[in-house]
Amino acid sequence: GYVSCVLGCPYEGTIKPAAVTEVSEALYEMGCYEISLGDTIGVGNPGSAVAMIRAVKEKIPVDALAAHFHDTYGQALVNLLAALQEGISIIDSAVGGLGGCPYAKGATGNVATEDVCYMLAGLGVETSVDMQRLMDA
Repeated sequence: GYVSCVLGCPYEGTIKPAAVTEVSEALYEMGCYEISLGDTIGVGNPGSAVAMIRAVKEKIPVDALAAHFHDTYGQALVNLLAALQEGISIIDSAVGGLGGCPYAKGATGNVATEDVCYMLAGLGVETSVDMQRLMDA
């Protein structure tokens, strides 16, 4: 299951970690085996991402969580690094940073897969992604 606008909403503004936890917990109790926490308008930063993830981890095992960050303000990679440091190992991305958010004017695409793989390689994380083939795509 996906929880969107976990760090900010174009209609409500900043979202409290407790609200994200409540929705995530409901999905988990319904049987969702993986819950992707999405900053779908890209307004988060590492501080807000960590606070939200820590709140959700109090109710849901970290191995059931995934991260989904848009790159509106250039924070997607650092937010993903913060998510990794909090124990999340499942990451959404899009080749070339494609995507966007239809209900948030100005929101850009998802974090670019090639940027994520480059960062992970630099951290010594094995991804099984052939970077040359990815770049050629």
